[in-house]
Amino acid sequence: MNRKFLLVMVILSIIVGAFYAYLGGFSSAKVSEVDSQQLFVAGRAFKGAVTDNLINDSFRRAAEVLDKKELEGMLGNIYYNNPEDRGDSIHAFIGVVIPDSAVQLPADYELRVVPAGRRALRSEVNAHYMLAPNKLYEAIFDYAKEKNLGLETFYVEWFPEDHQGIVEVPIKE
Repeated sequence: MNRKFLLVMVILSIIVGAFYAYLGGFSSAKVSEVDSQQLFVAGRAFKGAVTDNLINDSFRRAAEVLDKKELEGMLGNIYYNNPEDRGDSIHAFIGVVIPDSAVQLPADYELRVVPAGRRALRSEVNAHYMLAPNKLYEAIFDYAKEKNLGLETFYVEWFPEDHQGIVEVPIKE
């Protein structure tokens, strides 16, 4: 019986490891210093506890907007507080990065513009959007600490593909 159990555990471990690898769990983020690009983010503001169901509703609504083709674009968010320091509260704008500001927005959406031309750190990773944020932020914070750079509390993340994530954070001048 112990051999069967061990064999089942080994097979399950291989399956879990392969799935984790498929999602990009073993990918590492690359960080570079860039001039930020202008982005148009259509979405809904959220300020409250990370356990609040309204934040999940905002994420679901963004996915729905894309699925129903109410907007063309990619999932994207703006955070106005440090994701590592936020504790149990978050100040965010959750939605869709769209190609330009001239599109008709869904009734429950508003538009925010991320300005271009600011010196920023950009982190990119090839991983599923469920795994990407932790890798992206960790890489940015490690790079900033290593280079002794201060960061603003303005984080923009977007997901151009299912297995790609990008975060930009302006560098304090």
